Amino acid sequence: MIRRKLFSMASGNSPSRLARIDKRQRNESWPNAPLYIDMSICINCDACLRACPPNFGAIFNHGIDVVIIPELCSGCDKCLDPCPVDCIHPLDKKSWVTTPDSWWDEPLSANDSYM
Repeated sequence: MIRRKLFSMASGNSPSRLARIDKRQRNESWPNAPLYIDMSICINCDACLRACPPNFGAIFNHGIDVVIIPELCSGCDKCLDPCPVDCIHPLDKKSWVTTPDSWWDEPLSANDSYM
């Protein structure tokens, strides 16, 4: 367990990101709504993934889709400008639901580009 924390911190993975992954909960103090990707528009260019700050690390390639895990997304909007097709939108804070279990396979896996 200590090794994982040291590795994660050395690679830019913040302790608060690890806590959000562990608890699968969004930071309640974030004022902005989490974002989502409209896959009917997305062209899978990964510009958003590269723009997402590592301390949030919310965007993943999940199968053929690109997904944003709302519990990890601060709504910072850093992914919006790089997106060439404007497929990223804010979720209504009241209507977003818990992330599907299968999406949680991505954080801290070999597919986690934020580590």
